[in-house]
Amino acid sequence: MSETQAHAIPEGYMRNAAGHLVPVDQVREHDKLRDEVARELAAEAEELHARLKAFKAKALGDIADLVSIAAERYEVQLGGKKGNVTAATYDGQYKVMRSYAERVTFTEELEAAKELINDCIMRWSEGANANIRALVDRAFRTDSKGQIKTTAILELLRLEIDDDGWQRAMQALKDSIQSAGTAVYIRVYKRIGDSDQYRAVPLDLAAV
Repeated sequence: MSETQAHAIPEGYMRNAAGHLVPVDQVREHDKLRDEVARELAAEAEELHARLKAFKAKALGDIADLVSIAAERYEVQLGGKKGNVTAATYDGQYKVMRSYAERVTFTEELEAAKELINDCIMRWSEGANANIRALVDRAFRTDSKGQIKTTAILELLRLEIDDDGWQRAMQALKDSIQSAGTAVYIRVYKRIGDSDQYRAVPLDLAAV
């Protein structure tokens, strides 16, 4: 039996969240309406997701071809396929950027770093380090998914503080960083009027 046949719903029935078949005439009209709206939006979302995947694949392929053609034309041996590249339109109206970024996660040593940082702040005088306290609070605050914000953590490493305890804390922070591979991004920018400023073309729902 195929997967489609296994999940086929007999005519006149709807499947509920528990997997049970319910006769259509026993389903409330509002539940049917909700199901219809959610199903249509989900179908459109999956179509958009597929189009975005296709766009990213095409963009990466086109930029890779552009880099290869440039290398052949100028007889330059490229160091590798990875690298940040910007392709701009002739009139400067649009820029398409390919960028690579290391993805990082944190080990359990992050908790040790947090304790060491808190020890430093408790030792230091009140008031003068209010800004540092704000940075630390922001760095260790998790997002809606319970994840630590990587950029906020890395900001702490850029603080130059001459204190042995702080240096130990920063070493623990460095030791907690673990590489999770490399991510590649495609970003599109449009020039703002005739200025030299560019605005990103949002490709995620939260930024639209």
